Amino acid sequence: MAAWLFPGQGSQHRGMGAELFDERPDLRGRADDILGYSIAELCREDPQERLADTQFAQPALFVVEALAHLRRAAGGQRPEFLAGHSLGEYAALFAAGCFDFDTGLRLVRRRGEIMARASGGGMLAVLGPRADTAGAVLAAEGCTELDTANLNAADQVVLAGPTAELSRAAGILRKHGFRCVPLRVAAAFHSRHMETAAREFAAELAQVAFRPPRIPVLSNVTGRPYPADGEVAPLLAQQMRSPVRWERGMRHLIDSGVRDIVEVGPGTTLTGLWRSTLRAASCDRTPLPTGPGTPGPSLLARHPAAVVPTRSEPPAGPGPQRLGSAAFREAYGVRYAYLTGSMYHAIASVDLVVRMGRAGLMGFFGAGGLRPERIEEAIEHITRALGPEGRYGMNLLATPGDPALERAVVDLYLGRGVRHVEAAAYTRLTAPLVHYRFAGAHRDRSGAPVAVNRVLAKVSRPEVAEAFLRPPPGALLDALVADGRLTRQEASVAARLPVSEDICVESDSGGHTDGGVALTLLPTMRRLRDTVAGEHPGSPVPRVGAAGGLGSPEALAAVFVLGADFVISGSINQCTPEAGTSDEVKDLLATVGIQDTALAPAGDLFEAGARVQVVRKATLFAARAGRIYQAYRRYGALEEIDAATRRAVEEDCFGGRSFEKVWAETRDHLARHRPADLEAALRDPRRRMALVLRWYFRHSTALALRGDPDGRANYQIHCGPAMGAFNAWVRGTDLEDWRHRHVDAVADRLMTATADHLRDALRRVEDEQTPIASRSAQS
Repeated sequence: MAAWLFPGQGSQHRGMGAELFDERPDLRGRADDILGYSIAELCREDPQERLADTQFAQPALFVVEALAHLRRAAGGQRPEFLAGHSLGEYAALFAAGCFDFDTGLRLVRRRGEIMARASGGGMLAVLGPRADTAGAVLAAEGCTELDTANLNAADQVVLAGPTAELSRAAGILRKHGFRCVPLRVAAAFHSRHMETAAREFAAELAQVAFRPPRIPVLSNVTGRPYPADGEVAPLLAQQMRSPVRWERGMRHLIDSGVRDIVEVGPGTTLTGLWRSTLRAASCDRTPLPTGPGTPGPSLLARHPAAVVPTRSEPPAGPGPQRLGSAAFREAYGVRYAYLTGSMYHAIASVDLVVRMGRAGLMGFFGAGGLRPERIEEAIEHITRALGPEGRYGMNLLATPGDPALERAVVDLYLGRGVRHVEAAAYTRLTAPLVHYRFAGAHRDRSGAPVAVNRVLAKVSRPEVAEAFLRPPPGALLDALVADGRLTRQEASVAARLPVSEDICVESDSGGHTDGGVALTLLPTMRRLRDTVAGEHPGSPVPRVGAAGGLGSPEALAAVFVLGADFVISGSINQCTPEAGTSDEVKDLLATVGIQDTALAPAGDLFEAGARVQVVRKATLFAARAGRIYQAYRRYGALEEIDAATRRAVEEDCFGGRSFEKVWAETRDHLARHRPADLEAALRDPRRRMALVLRWYFRHSTALALRGDPDGRANYQIHCGPAMGAFNAWVRGTDLEDWRHRHVDAVADRLMTATADHLRDALRRVEDEQTPIASRSAQS
């Protein structure tokens, strides 16, 4: 794997790109028109010695690097990654197709003009074998007024701040053996002192329609790839006032399998930094600090590197692309063994699913609670956005109280060619579910059984998991054949395949939950899988994933260590810009702690006593839903409910509606959609009472989806403690504001930090195994 790297300001020199301008006279002419001077003359001769000035150096470097990229790309070469140091990031984004040549040059020209106006302060390069520990030295001396400008490598960092403080820092560091080189700049770039310039430039960036990168581009701000779309402008604005995390980016390339780099542009500075990072990757330093986002300007001293025993091998542990099952990633066509789960009533929205698909990931649309016509409309929008081969899945929610709805949804999925469903809330196999799985099943040329539709089943009980891990019962297949839903050939193939090739073990989660613990559930389900697979030699061995409670890198790392082949995130995704719920709910979710959830009766399985986990903070839904369920348990008909209870339910839960008014509304709905249920309710007073009391659950969901401020106390928000864990993890970062929590960015941050956490854990284990005498000698 290879990466192309584009250098930043400081690499420019007279004569750079001299041979490139005649190859693309069209671009040279357009550059002259945009800049108002001859770019070729500036770069070849620099007669007025303007290449040292920021406002001229930045456009010149962009043009040279863009032309160098186009020459290399014309030869048919294509890297796996792109990255650019500071200004070079613009050339990398151009190479990735995020904007055209003219747009990039105009942006860089304005960036150079704005930065050239900045004044005051300066920058200091710190060099030495342990330059990344310089911050600890400065902190010990009380030197705390400087920001980190560049984290280039373990042996090279750059500080920025007031010139007097830089001089003091240089004196301190030289006494400790560091080389310090003042840089010839007029301001403290990539520091808090560029805040005004960054705000001005953000207004320029807001006018540009950036396209998603065709090749992954590392951001200077995060040291990680840009999300698929939507984050280019904010990160470029932030780049002006944030440290360049170059070493973190280079370590990400190493962890991703990159071993070759090409420096596209003048100089060899980045080649040297790459070699330095490669050396550091096999020596005695811990990785750069990891976290969910980008801290604000901070002194390098806050991130001192610890010294651990020297090892000759490179850092242990997988990168984020290698966590979980490679077969899972290939089967689903995704970058990570990570999916987003379906959240009912389209909270897992079209926008959420499309964004995941465009990012090389996959999400399930939240079809639960929707009528087939709404679901079909969602499929239409998703397939139009992602194309016929796009990555997406749909929820198939068990509806024991409405089997006709389940059949209608399955027929819709089969008719629209939906190839992936997430089966949720099933306690047993149903005919529509098995019909979906094995419609179109056949044998390939070698005679092996093949199912074209994939069912990913969420399970929390062993007996349910076992049903999905085995082929469907013969009696169920015979009934489907007799009903004309499956052919005999499809049924014969079904008898050789598990109902699910992937089961997801759901622990303590939002919505329907048995409150299970991953530490006990996941190993048990894996052993069950192995037992069942052993009874069916030659059949595909199902993969076992994990969901529930996954709101931090530590949680994801734990389930991967337990053997999870993949993970599915849930609660955390409803607090993203793409989620199909109200801003009021998202504002509340962003403040939730791990203690702020409660169990409440489930509206769809009300009579069975099933429970869902919901937000307790700032709402009364859990308590009021519990009161309603107790009324159902205590009484046999609406007319039997005592006056005090009736008044409390009507006023607090029904928004002042009477039982009679709610029944009239419910009766009209059933007459249109479920006439058989209406007939049953008219015959059975207890059934009629249940339908009236269940109205509250639909009402409370609608209040939350709309963000009705007057109904906040009754918001029903399905949520598990993962939301609180995620909020704690991102506190103090750019993701603290939910408006920055794009669903693909959440996936990237979590999976990358999980890989970092696992590497650190492996290092700690290895260090504990190093003999004490050896550690003493090395220290």
